Amino acid sequence: MENSFEQMLAGVVGVENVRTGEPMSLHTTFRVGGPADYFVTPDSAEAVASVVSLCREAGVALYVMGCGSNLLVADEGLRGVVMRIGPKYSAVKVHGDSSVYAEAGATNAKVARAALEAGLAGFEFAAGIPGSIGGAAIMNAGAYGGELRDVATGVTCLAEDGREIRLSADEADWSYRHSRMADDGSIVLSVDLKLERGEPQAIEAFMAELARRRSDKQPLDLPSAGSTFKRPAGHFAGKLIQDAGMQGHTVGGAQVSTKHAGFVVNIGGATASDILKVIEDVRGAVFQQFGVELEPEVRIWR
Repeated sequence: MENSFEQMLAGVVGVENVRTGEPMSLHTTFRVGGPADYFVTPDSAEAVASVVSLCREAGVALYVMGCGSNLLVADEGLRGVVMRIGPKYSAVKVHGDSSVYAEAGATNAKVARAALEAGLAGFEFAAGIPGSIGGAAIMNAGAYGGELRDVATGVTCLAEDGREIRLSADEADWSYRHSRMADDGSIVLSVDLKLERGEPQAIEAFMAELARRRSDKQPLDLPSAGSTFKRPAGHFAGKLIQDAGMQGHTVGGAQVSTKHAGFVVNIGGATASDILKVIEDVRGAVFQQFGVELEPEVRIWR
């Protein structure tokens, strides 16, 4: 790509927000991934729209990410532009007695903390989900019996045709790890939540309890992308993997966690290819033994 394209990117997001040849291993929780041709970090909805428009006009591939907590990027890297909607676009505002507005780059932890400080309950389940509220909206993230759709009233998105639109909860079509935005490629810009009044001490205690439970059961000390597979109907992925004898299965630096079989972890020096091979091996073993097709929950960019 010509340097003029880099200059055009800098013109819409600022030169300080454009990097070239950026290792994606620095921006994914797996800590793997080769270089992206361009890595940009917009700080407004207008800048997001401008990057999308510029890439479309130039015929350059565009990848949109949040915290990189549900993402596996190939060792060869990515040809095109990676746009990270993150800390530079992450304001959280509380309105009235129960409404919360969060820009897409805000982490779930930041939103949960803002709700706690405002004495609002209902988002505790998401406090430990390692990702952004924008990613949570795309995937209808959930944990411990709660899902985003339980508390979200709508989202503002950049549609594929470049228009900024607001979708109600019904229009977002949330279901298990699914949304309309995931289907049609819309970019989530912000999320509106409706919570309930609560006692801050009780809210904080519940968040602490969920954090303890997460720490007890999940391999939080090793790089991963959280649960590697979606829950198959009528089963639990981790139980199937364990029963298939794949817990602890290792390829290079990638391993099916010995603490929780539903997680593939980087035990040190893993490559994306190592992780992909472990995923393929697990899927093959589970299908061969139980006839169940495991579907990766992690997004794979290659």
